[in-house]
Amino acid sequence: MSRIVSRGAGVVSGMLGGAVAGVVFKQVWKLLAGTDEAPQATSDEYGWGEVLAAAAIQGAIFGVVKAAIDRSATRSVHRAIGG
Repeated sequence: MSRIVSRGAGVVSGMLGGAVAGVVFKQVWKLLAGTDEAPQATSDEYGWGEVLAAAAIQGAIFGVVKAAIDRSATRSVHRAIGG
């Protein structure tokens, strides 16, 4: 039973983490670049540096937010079910 609860919490925390990371990245990019939209890899109007910098920042934010939410969810589930 605890395995099912843990997996369910993992799915929910993954979706929540992705949504939170997206919002955080948009705000960080707006502060750093002064624009609302980050450069897309397929866009011709941005250079390699801008595209790769945006991807690196987005990846770092996603990784940190996902780890924090996953860790928090796992600890909460363990406390709740005594595992």
